[in-house]
Amino acid sequence: MSIPTPVQLRSKLPDVGTTIFSVIGQLSAQHQAVNLSQGAPNFPCDPRLIAGVTQAMEANRNQYAPMTGLGTLKTLIAGKAAALYGAQYDDDSEVLVTASASEGIYCAISGLVHPGDEVIYFEPSFDSYAPIVRLQGATPVAIKLTVPDFAVNWDEVQAAITPRTRMIIVNTPHNPSGQVFSRDDLEQLAAITRHTDIVILSDEVYEHIVFDGLKHHGMATHPALAERSVIISSFGKTFHVTGWRVGYCLAPAALMDEMIKVHQFLMFSADTPMQYAFADYMADPARYLSLGEFYQRKRDLMQTLLADSPFKLLPSAGSFFLLASYEHFSDESDSAMVKRLIVDYGVATIPLSAFYTDGTDNKLIRLSFAKDEATLRAGAQALCQVKPR
Repeated sequence: MSIPTPVQLRSKLPDVGTTIFSVIGQLSAQHQAVNLSQGAPNFPCDPRLIAGVTQAMEANRNQYAPMTGLGTLKTLIAGKAAALYGAQYDDDSEVLVTASASEGIYCAISGLVHPGDEVIYFEPSFDSYAPIVRLQGATPVAIKLTVPDFAVNWDEVQAAITPRTRMIIVNTPHNPSGQVFSRDDLEQLAAITRHTDIVILSDEVYEHIVFDGLKHHGMATHPALAERSVIISSFGKTFHVTGWRVGYCLAPAALMDEMIKVHQFLMFSADTPMQYAFADYMADPARYLSLGEFYQRKRDLMQTLLADSPFKLLPSAGSFFLLASYEHFSDESDSAMVKRLIVDYGVATIPLSAFYTDGTDNKLIRLSFAKDEATLRAGAQALCQVKPR
């Protein structure tokens, strides 16, 4: 039984409903399907992380952490950026620990984008960017990546820039395609934004998950971009604890000051015991530097298992994800295909159209290989049984 209300409401996000991840998750649970849909690992994290949280709790580190983050953790974050990317961030004024990477994205957009501004981003995209932009009274401007390579057409970006453009959102490694920026991408982005007041919001939550000997070309590796960029990262993605909801941001102090103003009234501080645990855990760089090899083995296994399936896999250079094409054996919509896979074959994936605001359907589905081997084998076995329609 629900409680009625006499209040007449006007929605700030009238076109936003339940996310596709929740919808697919519910349908998957209903049919007890193998879940290759959500970008969350189903295997346990390192027990030492849990021990670190427990130890912090038992040591009575259970009250508010400093607003911008635990000092020792921020020092380690700044040190990592210096060691890996050659970028010198001040750990006091240019590092912010957030209650999830998503909170960092919200703080950056809310703090730096004003009503009437325009924000360029690339589709297919993580689903939170455009709604957060709209909440600020600003206009999201979507540019579609080329298909099937999911590359940026920089001439199109240049043409989309107007006097109202305040921010460009980039994501590398890219969710959902698994593609990564090259050095040339950075050079072109730097050239386009030179002599402007455009801020770059760079979602780099998969920064350590890059394959085949490639390097992560993040904004911190390019001085001209670092000076105008907010970089977002995630402890949850890095250490297989997405439910802990702790992330961090790097940005020049002038940008960070505006983000902190939002953060202090939105969350104030991130989880205290977990910050202590992450500080202890990330003191050993091998724990994040080994991630690329770890997930490449999972990607390679998934590619091998699906070699005889009817699907054609697109290359994945990073992240948790593979895209699979079915256009050569079915003309059904990707949403219909995903539903059929769950109901008839017991395996859950995500339709790529969910990552486009206009529902563009390229006959592609997204698979997550951030799963244990048994799950990958069960999911692949189901996908190998799919019949044309």
